[in-house]
Amino acid sequence: MNAIEIKNLTKSYGSFTLDGLNLALPTGCIMGLIGENGAGKSTTIKLILNMIHRESGSITVLGHDNTSCNFDKVKEDIGVVLDEPGLPPMLKASEIDRIMKNIYKNWSSHDFKSYLDKLSVPRNKPFKDFSRGMQMKMGIAIALSHGPKLLILDEATSGLDPVIRDEVINLFGEFTRDENHSVLISSHIISDLEKICDYVAFLHNGKLILCEEMNLLYEEYCMAMASSDIINSLPSSAVIGKRETQYGTEAIIKRGYAPSGIKTTPIDIEKLFIFMSRS
Repeated sequence: MNAIEIKNLTKSYGSFTLDGLNLALPTGCIMGLIGENGAGKSTTIKLILNMIHRESGSITVLGHDNTSCNFDKVKEDIGVVLDEPGLPPMLKASEIDRIMKNIYKNWSSHDFKSYLDKLSVPRNKPFKDFSRGMQMKMGIAIALSHGPKLLILDEATSGLDPVIRDEVINLFGEFTRDENHSVLISSHIISDLEKICDYVAFLHNGKLILCEEMNLLYEEYCMAMASSDIINSLPSSAVIGKRETQYGTEAIIKRGYAPSGIKTTPIDIEKLFIFMSRS
């Protein structure tokens, strides 16, 4: 079963359209959702959570249509961290704990306190006095503390310093050691996603331009540096993108078309996205 399955999803906002999106997150996997600002990442996440209404298509989450009458029960199994956590400003950790006990049937105060300590979140400081990074860490602690099967994370590592980001990324990796757990995470920090993601999905101008297993991307594509004549001699279908540098032409190409004798290196996922966006 897929943790999330999206078919022919469409949503329009003025001049922007999320256009016929098809996407599937297999259970037990982590998928990174990548795209520039306005590409449709947050819109997709809000549609999955049924926070906004789709115009056409279908969305299934943990085996249930997200517009069905029992989807509220399914939400018990979904841990969510949005770009804005949205907690009341005066609340402290102990008060958040008491509130969450009445919201989630599987809420664990023990786990919550453990995550607060692990993420160095102060217990006696009101939420309004938290930094941006501290707010995100509180959101992550809440999302992990009610026994979720699925995490949906919108820029959850935004505002965190590199050390804490690494700790948080490791938490998400530990979460999916349980083969029944899955994660969908959007981020502009592609290096974070490369560490843990099994799949990566690229959104550009409301369209899905690529969704693939990370390992297969590394197997199928490579970075190549050569003269412009060599790169231009390759079939256009073999060249994902290229740019001229003072050292020659840098290109992302399909490995099977790499000419003998030229230097190739593993692809850079961020460059892959940039090159595909410009093609």
